[in-house]
Amino acid sequence: HNGLCYGIFLNNSTKTYFDFASSNDRFVQFTVTDGPMDYYFIHRNSVLEIIQDYSFLTGTLPMPPKWILGYQQCRYSYYPETEVIRIAKTFREKRIPADVIYLDIHHMDQYRVFTWHKEYFSKAKQMIAKLRELGFRVIVILDPGIKIDPGYLPYEEGLANNYFVKYPDGTNYSGTVWPGWCHFPDFSNPAVRKWWGEWIKFYVDSGVEGFWTDMNEISLMGAQPPDMLCYDHEGEQATGKQVRNLYGMLMAKSTIEGAEKLMKKRSFVVTRAGFSGVQRYASVWTGDNVASDEHMLVGVKLVNSLGISGVAFSGPDIGGFAGEKHKSLFPRWLSVGCFTPFLRGHSEINSQSSEPWAFGEENTETSRTYITFRYKALPYIYSLFYHNHAYGIPIVQSLAIEFPHEPEVYRHVYEEQYTFGPFIMVCPCPSRQNAYPIFIPGDDLDWYDLHTEKQVIEKEFWATSYPSILPLFIRGGAILPLQSLVMSVFEPCDRVLYLHVWNGKRNTKFEYYEDDGESFGYKDGKFYKRWIKFDPNEKSIKLEKVVGEGFDTTFDKVSILLHKFVELKKVLVNGKEFEVQKTKVKLLEIEVEVQEFLFENTREEIV
Repeated sequence: HNGLCYGIFLNNSTKTYFDFASSNDRFVQFTVTDGPMDYYFIHRNSVLEIIQDYSFLTGTLPMPPKWILGYQQCRYSYYPETEVIRIAKTFREKRIPADVIYLDIHHMDQYRVFTWHKEYFSKAKQMIAKLRELGFRVIVILDPGIKIDPGYLPYEEGLANNYFVKYPDGTNYSGTVWPGWCHFPDFSNPAVRKWWGEWIKFYVDSGVEGFWTDMNEISLMGAQPPDMLCYDHEGEQATGKQVRNLYGMLMAKSTIEGAEKLMKKRSFVVTRAGFSGVQRYASVWTGDNVASDEHMLVGVKLVNSLGISGVAFSGPDIGGFAGEKHKSLFPRWLSVGCFTPFLRGHSEINSQSSEPWAFGEENTETSRTYITFRYKALPYIYSLFYHNHAYGIPIVQSLAIEFPHEPEVYRHVYEEQYTFGPFIMVCPCPSRQNAYPIFIPGDDLDWYDLHTEKQVIEKEFWATSYPSILPLFIRGGAILPLQSLVMSVFEPCDRVLYLHVWNGKRNTKFEYYEDDGESFGYKDGKFYKRWIKFDPNEKSIKLEKVVGEGFDTTFDKVSILLHKFVELKKVLVNGKEFEVQKTKVKLLEIEVEVQEFLFENTREEIV
């Protein structure tokens, strides 16, 4: 209203109700059932600044292991070991990049956490070592329920040390989950978190590098845990009213802290449940969904909303967890997913699998095209993760963040559009529509079709949206650092940074970032970052002097690729003359002509 904006952060973990003008047309209201009315009023000049302030209150994401930015393949469930290896080999044979395979609940013995199935995964450590040779990391599912099973060591230890959630009379609470009757660790107790973290050694010793914390609301079979349950709550004692909404985040905290202490490098957790601040410990996926266009588009809204809420690292189950997929849905959903932070294909038991090759050769090629772009764009994407870590900037942004006062942003037909970083606009649309309406925000129409490079000439128009073509647009002045194609994130590239720059009307800049992608050295300044700036008036591109020590760049050379510029014969790089060559590049499915020149990289300023 009145061209202004503000934010409210309600810091209360009890049951909360938000009424976004559904019962009246004047105001938004929020209500809590218990606890303090503790909330922050955040006033800034822009929505982005409000999100940044909120992020610095609740935390930003740490730099993740770089391999988690690649494609991840999941199913409920891949087993036995030979099937897991077959899936990994098929990715490599079909030249589809991928980095992660998940093991769902069938990896466990009787669904008991911290066990391997005696038949399906009798040689789990050797299997994981083979996957590592193929360039894959393994993530296993963790459910909080500890099976009531005398002789089962996690149960015996939890019982002996009073580590489980209790009724008011001191009896351990029991509920049914996958293993049957279970007790539940009280993650609000620091001693319990330490104990759970130590049990992560069971998986780390086998080579597991990431964890998927599920059913952690707490979720039960056909029931809800009662509010009367008693928790330690950091020594202050509380009931389920205060702690249940915190439970998933505290499980994620326990898991990541235990894993990284054991591994002595970055690990990864993806969680189904969380609370404000969960981004410090885990990524969030948007839960079980259905194979439909409606759920694909709802997933876009959820990821955009999580980004506004400080949870920058999120994504849906690509293709839909439940239900049968029609052959054009998966490649469309995957093409959208390649422009979200968390990229995982998943499907449930007794349904069609969701590997990229499962829907016919034409759709396999479409999936390969978009995953290929994702891997070439890793220098850009990893820099976006740094922007969130350092500044609290969402990786994907609803158009309402940058353009909150343009009424078209809120029209139903445009509400799924978003930006991926500062320069790429993604326009998700149903998989069986051949054309879809597009809205171009801003007042200068300084955008190009990323497929054809044609400049946009209208604010609103219809774009082609065949299953193989997701409407994508690139902003004038865009600076897009890319690399050569690799099949997994840590496979060596050709050591050339391909810096694509689009002509535009305004000055633009991009903070480029690298580190080793695995260690915690970045916290001690062991990184490589520099501002890259484009000035259309001075006709200049500047790579500022590198900041950071103890880590050198992956790239020995820089290739500048100019899009939509007037024809050039020669350019000056730090006063030295270089010839400009015309060449063709294929970012997605269409080749376009650009102008290119190549020079040696250096830590000093390059103009």
